[in-house]
Amino acid sequence: MHKKHLHYKVVELSTVTDEALERVINDTVKEGWNLDGINFAMRDSSKRPTMAFVLFTKEETER
Repeated sequence: MHKKHLHYKVVELSTVTDEALERVINDTVKEGWNLDGINFAMRDSSKRPTMAFVLFTKEETER
């Protein structure tokens, strides 16, 4: 019986633009990772996020 392991990957973006998010998501999904979510860090003085953490998962079978 093969055991499955869930692996996590977090990509930190300090420049939060639609182009940067698209690039990270598309490149990482091409590597076999699944997008799990995006968390944004905000400052009270700004309406735009200062950082983004893009979360991915990948299930691998141990042989």
